[in-house]
Amino acid sequence: MTISAKELTPEDLYHPFRGDQLSFETTSDLDGLNQFIGQPRAVRALHFGVGIEKKGYNIFAAGYPGTGKYSLIRHLLDERSSKEPVPPDVCYVNNFEISHQPRVLHLPPGQGRLFSESMEKLIENVRNAVKSSFENEEYQNRRQTIAQEFQELQQQALEKVQQQAKERSLTVLRTPAGIVFAPVRNEEVIPPEEFSKLPEETRRKVEGEIEELQAQTRKIFQRMPGWEREMREKIGRLDKEITGFVVSPFIEDFRRKYEGMSEVIDYLNTVEKDIIDHVQALLPEDSEQKSALQQIFQSGQKPPSGEKPENPFLRRYKVNVIVNNGDIRGAPVVYEDNPNYQNLIGRVEHLPHMGMLLTDFDMIRAGALHRANGGYLILDIVKILSQPFAWEALKRCLKSSEIKIESLGALYGMISTVSLDPEPVALNVKVVLMGPPNVNYLLKNYDPEFSDLFKVTADFDTVMNRTPDNQDDYCRLLADLVRKDSLRPFDRSAVARIVEHSARLVGDGERLTIRMQTIKDLLRESDYWAGQNGNGAVNAADVQKAIDEWIFRSDRIRQRMQEEIHRGTVFIDTEGSRVGQVNGLSVIQLGEFAFGRPSRISARIRMGKGEVVDIEREVEMGGPIHSKGVLILSSFLGARYAMDQPLSLSASLVFEQSYSGVEGDSASSAELYALLSAIAEVPIKQSIAVTGSVNQHGQIQPIGGVNEKIEGFFDTCKANGLSGVQGVIIPASNRKHLMLRKDVIDSVSEGRFHIFAVTHVDEGISILTGLPAGEVDKDGSYPPETINGRVRARLAVLAEKRMDFIQKNENGKRESI
Repeated sequence: MTISAKELTPEDLYHPFRGDQLSFETTSDLDGLNQFIGQPRAVRALHFGVGIEKKGYNIFAAGYPGTGKYSLIRHLLDERSSKEPVPPDVCYVNNFEISHQPRVLHLPPGQGRLFSESMEKLIENVRNAVKSSFENEEYQNRRQTIAQEFQELQQQALEKVQQQAKERSLTVLRTPAGIVFAPVRNEEVIPPEEFSKLPEETRRKVEGEIEELQAQTRKIFQRMPGWEREMREKIGRLDKEITGFVVSPFIEDFRRKYEGMSEVIDYLNTVEKDIIDHVQALLPEDSEQKSALQQIFQSGQKPPSGEKPENPFLRRYKVNVIVNNGDIRGAPVVYEDNPNYQNLIGRVEHLPHMGMLLTDFDMIRAGALHRANGGYLILDIVKILSQPFAWEALKRCLKSSEIKIESLGALYGMISTVSLDPEPVALNVKVVLMGPPNVNYLLKNYDPEFSDLFKVTADFDTVMNRTPDNQDDYCRLLADLVRKDSLRPFDRSAVARIVEHSARLVGDGERLTIRMQTIKDLLRESDYWAGQNGNGAVNAADVQKAIDEWIFRSDRIRQRMQEEIHRGTVFIDTEGSRVGQVNGLSVIQLGEFAFGRPSRISARIRMGKGEVVDIEREVEMGGPIHSKGVLILSSFLGARYAMDQPLSLSASLVFEQSYSGVEGDSASSAELYALLSAIAEVPIKQSIAVTGSVNQHGQIQPIGGVNEKIEGFFDTCKANGLSGVQGVIIPASNRKHLMLRKDVIDSVSEGRFHIFAVTHVDEGISILTGLPAGEVDKDGSYPPETINGRVRARLAVLAEKRMDFIQKNENGKRESI
């Protein structure tokens, strides 16, 4: 077979990157790359998004996995955040007035922990000082004086009653039932039997006096609680006086230390008041005075041996530092890997105790928004959307500019019990969401709040132009990746092979992939095989070994399909000619591995009304794009061959032995060739496979997966034996995409396999049939021995037969009438 102008040469089948043109020996000789390549649009969008400090200008980084989204975002944010101020520490403290609404304190970075430790020391010092003051002789004397006043008052009242009883010949007796009065004679109590023998008048007089004294005694005892309350109040005032005198110097030192921090000063004022009001609770260790919450907290925290247990009352003076920014430099940059509801906005923990859940302000825990406040938060949108309530919680916080910790039960009205309601924290954060582009589009279409909150889209590309400058930068990027992973140096041949494979991954000889995760994996695997081969530096053979091994691990299904073709289970002819039958090409994608396979396409025609039936569509196995391609065939046939006569045929098209769905229009040119062959009754060479879509004008349009399709048919032909006449027809516009395997190129060089590039249906049908397509003359006719001439003639015959058939039917109807 002579090479025509349409047949591609070996040089057209690959876009090499020659290692001998590189100026370095190994990647160790290359300087590092100080910029991100291939993402100028995303870089500018990120700079704009982090630079504009207006509400709603959060960022959505749209890109597919492996494009370096996180690395680029993290690098830019770390670089910018290092120049920004460190946000304050965030603490929760007790609200002494409303205990279930803890207060928020903001302190300078690193001061939160110091403030918490200082508060513990303050309370301990105050406690010791108050204890010492209460043990002071002066305090004890004053307290004793108050107690003695009560005792004297009580004693005087009782002595007065005793004096009255004595004047009336009665005595006071103390019994378990209380104070009773009894008559006496000669200073001895009259026994009951003798008392009953006294005259009735005497008995009544004595009983009346006893009742009168008992009434006075009852009044005295009724007044005693008031005297005790008055005594306690006096002692309480004394305690507050002493406590205030002791506490004030300590608190005043704190006030001077935190002067200018109004939140802290206000909190210290409430602490001072609360200590004075509850000074006695600081001192005793009476378990009966402990609340259930205090007892469970103490029981759950056993002190080290030799140390006294902590007074649970002291928890009310603790400082819960939920965000400590003392160890960071610049604004925080936080990535939350598990962005569920609680991990985003924080939570309130509980302790189970006797069927109850107990909590307090010291069990409040920060979320990612707290840690990133004043800086940047990076999240994966797919992970957020997969977590219940997390997406709505994030939007709510961004809209309100505050973080409010709420339990889901209380938020949605499922629980009506009173729990902690912490004071919200003011929010100032820049959120960067990462996710695939389709999620970005879906949210913009279906979530009205999304566009208001995420106004900046950083669109990450998957490919970059393969220019000389970009190739040089790509080599430096590979050198950076090699050094980062501590791999063996790659020599120039290995680097060149990786660049070529990068172009193959995107199926375009003029582009390079920037989905660097795949390239990183290839670098690591090449390094492994270099080690297995005992090489100090990775060479092209090691890279090719890594590629071949990855393909071998992935291509089990492809191998089985090729075996079934070779065994004759799947019908594919690679020799001979058939009318209305052609080998089409398709691509199967299994995860990251794609491969091509041939499919037999057949066409049958008969007289009809101009319909082209897509059997795949009729049984709902064909997708809409494939069906569109078949409908285009009807338009092409009618416009070219039936301008002055009806298109009087019915045709059917089918992918033989197709047991799954068919989608795409890349087989539409093959289907058209099968139709033309069936109409013209001219056989098609089965040694040549076809791919390419066609429009209404017969122009061949580019398709995807051209490399995989060519290699798929080549493998089939190779298994059956290369005869020198086999080949593939591809669209001419796909020439720039060719990055074929070496064995395919070698076979083309040896003339055992052929690849043709066509721009029009006429070129393809000529190659497939060996007959000229034929050009229309000035009369609108085609030469009779051409493909187009035969098609026109056959359609004319079908049209004439149809007209005869119609006339016969009409005549038959008139005769029957």
